[in-house]
Amino acid sequence: MLRFTGKRFLMMLPILLSISFIIFSIMEFTPGDPARTMLGDYAPQEAVDALREEMGLNDPFIVRYINYVSDAVRGDFGESYRTGRSCVSEIAKRFSSTLKIATYAMIISMIIGIPVGIISAIKQYSGIDVIAIMSSLLLTSIPPFWLGLMLIMLFTLTLHWLPSVGSTSWKSFIMPSIAMAAAQMATLIRMTRSTMLEVIRQDYIRTAKSKGASEGWIILKHSLRNALMPIITVIGIDFGNLLGGALIIENVFGISGLGTLMVTSVKSKDTPMLVASVMFAALLSSLVNLLVDILYTYIDPRVKTQLIKTH
Repeated sequence: MLRFTGKRFLMMLPILLSISFIIFSIMEFTPGDPARTMLGDYAPQEAVDALREEMGLNDPFIVRYINYVSDAVRGDFGESYRTGRSCVSEIAKRFSSTLKIATYAMIISMIIGIPVGIISAIKQYSGIDVIAIMSSLLLTSIPPFWLGLMLIMLFTLTLHWLPSVGSTSWKSFIMPSIAMAAAQMATLIRMTRSTMLEVIRQDYIRTAKSKGASEGWIILKHSLRNALMPIITVIGIDFGNLLGGALIIENVFGISGLGTLMVTSVKSKDTPMLVASVMFAALLSSLVNLLVDILYTYIDPRVKTQLIKTH
């Protein structure tokens, strides 16, 4: 297992390097001058030229990229052109809000989506099943930003229960998390239902029923455990998407998170901050996928045996 984990970490390196090169290249060839942005439109050209020389912006593209990667390997991701503060400290300050939204949204989607999917599979073609399927289709078609605005109208403007902007307390994350959880909840309902239907039709489930095992025991011990692998895969992918895709919700609710930081960096042509933010999001997504693969080995011992033979 350690060997497998080590290989996966090594595989992340070329991915992160490629991402950094792509983002660095895009920022290089987009219009705009970071020095001019920092000094303002009315600054004299001599001051702009001096700042460009000080920041190393006059060096060739490949030289600046190599210098950036060399510093990043040593843990120095540079300073923000816009604020002058360390990129790592800025990301750490903003990431906590994004992590809370993603975590709460994932918890909400799992608490509701998985049980509803199980019940829908057990009660196939019943009224509950029809309602669950229709609900999942409806939740999938609702844009998160629209749902967020509807939640603001209901819980803030009408009921005055929850704050509409900011991240000052735990109440500030309720509506953003619900808005983000809707689509993931729908995916979990459909995935849980389909995998459970496939499992409960297997011969060993019929054997367990013929031996007199209770339905609850069969669902928890046999059906759900064997249906967990594709469900965990979806959870891992969705959680990675939530971490990197909270941008719109952060803007709707006025939360200063990682997504907002990326957009601000693009607008101000803050290359070090944008590259560091995107690489951080990519690293988190890769780590979540690695964690999902490790969980496979605890759910199904056959996966661990296969990994040992392969690696």
